[in-house]
Amino acid sequence: MTKTAVVTAGTGGIGLETALGLAAAGFAVTVVGRDAGRGARAVERIDATDPAHPGRFLSADLGSLDQVRALAARIAAGHAASGEPLTVLVNNVGAMFAERRTLDGVEASFVVNHLSPYLLTELLLPTLTAGAPSRIVNVTSGAVGVAKRVFDAVEPPGGYYGFHWYGRAKLANLAYTLDLAARLDGTGVSVFAADPGGAATDMTDGTLTDPKIVSPALRLLWPLVRRKFARSTSGPASVAARPSIVAATDEALTGRTGVVVGPRAQPVAPFRAAADHRLAEAVRRLSEAHAPMAGTVGA
Repeated sequence: MTKTAVVTAGTGGIGLETALGLAAAGFAVTVVGRDAGRGARAVERIDATDPAHPGRFLSADLGSLDQVRALAARIAAGHAASGEPLTVLVNNVGAMFAERRTLDGVEASFVVNHLSPYLLTELLLPTLTAGAPSRIVNVTSGAVGVAKRVFDAVEPPGGYYGFHWYGRAKLANLAYTLDLAARLDGTGVSVFAADPGGAATDMTDGTLTDPKIVSPALRLLWPLVRRKFARSTSGPASVAARPSIVAATDEALTGRTGVVVGPRAQPVAPFRAAADHRLAEAVRRLSEAHAPMAGTVGA
């Protein structure tokens, strides 16, 4: 039976390289993105490698939770009609914002980096369970280490610092990933986090050019921080995609779940705060309130 994979934000950068790696491993790959032109070019790149199955593109703005719901419905309906299992879901989407923005009234970084992949995953769980053994791969980030760990609300108190808010949303998603792995243990659906380390992509290109994106305390070390970040995001996207590809395909991970695959494409210990069940419970409450399955935003 055909192995299938869906890769969000798969039309460029790490997502496209992940899609290419999965196609090379024999998967029928669907990439998701906003731009039809980029989607067509991504499919051309996949098909140019003479894969076992042609690539496919689905259009969706992953910053819109309504579009995420519609995307999930299309994917689920497609697999129900074809009878093919959904073998792998890679939630690769990510975004960082220099200035505070909202999407449907919710802080944008939290929407894109956590609520969007959370909602897509939850809506596709019946399809993934029906297609088990299957895998969910959520792309995380080392930026979780600079995150505020309070999740009483979508936004913590204080000024807006884009790099920290990005890390906080990624921490929420990592806590969700580990919690989901425990929840699905024994169902045949394995859940992994993949840390790409860093690469020169559309998201990182120009990021942190303004020291205001980090907290005042960190600005004192700005020259050092900027040089370190520039080095960590200077590698090729093909290398940064390896952890996601390994998490999705490595037979050594068969039967395992709740594993974090690090930048060297090997399992690493998860960030300690993400394994705190109290933090996971707070993230779950926020997620259910602000990204309900049926589309009515909570308070």
